[in-house]
Amino acid sequence: MEITILLIIALLFGLYMAWSIGANDVANAMGTSVGSGALTLKRAVILAAVLEFAGAFLVGSHVSDTVRKGIIDPNMFADNPNVLVYGMMAALLAAATWLQFATYFGWPVSTTHSIVGAIVGFGAVVGGVAAVDWLKVGSIVSSWVISPILSGVIAFTIFSILRRVIFLSDHPVRQAKRITPFIVFLVFIVLTLVLVFKGLKNLHLDLNFGNAMALASMVGLLAALISYLLVRRISEEDDGQYEQMKAVSPELISNLKKARKQLRKIKKMANHSVGSKVQSVIGEIDDLETQVSQELKPESKIPAYKKVERIFVYLQILSASFVAFAHGANDVANAIGPLAAVVSILKTGAVTMKTSVPLWILGLGGIGIVIGLATWGWRVIETIGKKITELTPTRGFSAEFAAAITIIFASKLGLPISTTHTLVGAVLGVGLARGISALNLNMVRDIVISWVVTLPVGAGLAIGFFYILQAIFG
Repeated sequence: MEITILLIIALLFGLYMAWSIGANDVANAMGTSVGSGALTLKRAVILAAVLEFAGAFLVGSHVSDTVRKGIIDPNMFADNPNVLVYGMMAALLAAATWLQFATYFGWPVSTTHSIVGAIVGFGAVVGGVAAVDWLKVGSIVSSWVISPILSGVIAFTIFSILRRVIFLSDHPVRQAKRITPFIVFLVFIVLTLVLVFKGLKNLHLDLNFGNAMALASMVGLLAALISYLLVRRISEEDDGQYEQMKAVSPELISNLKKARKQLRKIKKMANHSVGSKVQSVIGEIDDLETQVSQELKPESKIPAYKKVERIFVYLQILSASFVAFAHGANDVANAIGPLAAVVSILKTGAVTMKTSVPLWILGLGGIGIVIGLATWGWRVIETIGKKITELTPTRGFSAEFAAAITIIFASKLGLPISTTHTLVGAVLGVGLARGISALNLNMVRDIVISWVVTLPVGAGLAIGFFYILQAIFG
């Protein structure tokens, strides 16, 4: 009877964790697409739901580590398997609770870090501080820095190149048509590698780097050819009428602000006659800054820019879809890994290093993720898409593509990364490409704080829930 009750509670906790993953983590993949207007919220939720469930159910891990990420040694529970059951249940509940709290405020936090923090908490209580692999914990902490900086630099570079080559050229549409096949070639190479190294590893497509690159290159060439045939049909009417835009750069606004600041100092030192003339110049600078700001916006009503943005809508949706599929395939383990361990122990009464994951548990995880995305996903989508910096399809594409590059680069080198931190860093990089003023620094501060407290909060909650469960069932 007690085993049945524990199994039911564990299933509820696992479903709660999957719901929390959907509400918080999944939103990252589609946040930039919604923020840029490439997808409506409804379409983004439907697309992400299909791809996340497909990734989780079709290629989600069928074998899970008994203790995620090897943070603690499962052998320490060999004499008392039920302690590990209580610990895993406590970890699921703790991580899900923190994720729900963060989602309520729209903070994008790492589900992996949440579950790891929870496991560290109960592991330290049961086996002592020495039972925790602190080197692994340290590598996870280092990802707070590695992920956002790496993806931010890549996103900054991609968007800066696109802006200079396309938007500041004499003929933006013509330039976009010229470079789109090359961009598509690179995009498909990177996204194919993301799937081979991350999203499809459970289908045993563990190709070596040479074979993976050959496959990715063939896919990229085919996609580039198709894109060439499609973009050549785009009309260049109205293109080239905005040559004056070439001279406009974000640095101009910065220099105008500096000039206004100096003129205000001069006004304070000048007499009334000179001061009036200085004030007149300040007024002209204000008008000029407004004009420049409007010209800088690709989303302003300029036909040539609109055509360019429409091209990048499809590229952004494509990259977001790949990220969503790969995320579903890998991060569903944060919910079903501990759950599978609990189910295995309750059935066999023994602790094993690896746990077989039944298909129905994969399905449960996938359903929970979809429900979480559909109900509360909009909260984090709004943060990623609108509250950090203003996004357009080109900016959103730059962020998504940078995140994909970072994922494959870090996977190849074995660097610890977080999908959440990677995408947020990429969005920050795109914002910085337009100057620090383009960022909502208050929101950035809140997000960074939420990252830092994720591990300790998860650990603290897990310790509390572990003692409660042990008191009830122990």
